[in-house]
Amino acid sequence: MRNAITDVPGIRVGHAQRVGAGWLSGVTVVLPPAEGAVGGVDVRGGGPGTRETDLLDPRNLVERVHAIVLTGGSALGLGAADGVARALHAQGVGYPVARAPGAVVPIVPAAVVFDLGRGGDFSTFPDAALGREALAAADLEVGEGTVGAGTGTRVGGLKGGVGSASTRLPDGTTVGALAVVNAVGSAVDLASGELLAARHCVPGDLPDGLRRPDVRDLDAARQRAAEEPEPQPPLATTLAVVATDATLTKAQCQKVSGIGHDGLSRAINPVHTMYDGDTVFTLATGAGPTPDPAAFHLLLVAAADCVTRAVARGVLAAASAGGMRSYREVFPTALG
Repeated sequence: MRNAITDVPGIRVGHAQRVGAGWLSGVTVVLPPAEGAVGGVDVRGGGPGTRETDLLDPRNLVERVHAIVLTGGSALGLGAADGVARALHAQGVGYPVARAPGAVVPIVPAAVVFDLGRGGDFSTFPDAALGREALAAADLEVGEGTVGAGTGTRVGGLKGGVGSASTRLPDGTTVGALAVVNAVGSAVDLASGELLAARHCVPGDLPDGLRRPDVRDLDAARQRAAEEPEPQPPLATTLAVVATDATLTKAQCQKVSGIGHDGLSRAINPVHTMYDGDTVFTLATGAGPTPDPAAFHLLLVAAADCVTRAVARGVLAAASAGGMRSYREVFPTALG
């Protein structure tokens, strides 16, 4: 296993980004099989920017989605989803609306993070072309850190990023998650400098020898934070996608998305603020069996755990950019 959302058979991930000349932003596409996957969503942040999330309400008609787009650029970046939808339409992928060639409408829910101006120019943000580029890059290998929608992200004053994690349940069901970490809150225990999510990680998630940083690192970080306070208002948003090969209903996918937010709450403090648009999507490919209540319980536990672990991996993989220092740079002694 890759310890990534792409361990779920049929799931691929593509990133595209722009860095330099005023840019520091990007797009991440999570792509299910061509026939789509049953989708769900739970939006809990106070400042969301989304597309087609109402469609995922279990009371509504369409069940399967054909891509999830996570993008920078705040609401201006939602145009990236247009590029993905048009490219899928050209491939004949989508919800059939008539018995005629090409009579399909791709279902492409999307959500944004706020990263405007972090490359120096507030007029740069992802568009349809960048969305198409991310779709074309979809692969089994998942880039982590300062890539895709995580290119311009920050978390509690540190550089944010993209992270992914997965697990396989005793019955063979695979669960994976991908997170784009961009929060008003901190991913670090301010008393110790340790990642809040670290205690929930499993062997292989984090670098060998990761430990509590030296007090000198912590004191230096506190001093710099006092000298360079967070911008006001500290606009943000953390996004996640959970995927599984289990056969789930839309209502069950919505429940998985809700439990995914519990995973965020273990890794970021505070979470779901009025300045965050925190959103969790779920994709169920249906390649595996329908879980009974006990198995569904275990799937929910795994979903939350994978989201927490993905946040930790995203923060640790991030590289300093746009004047935002990475965890590795601020707390070098944590890595030996």
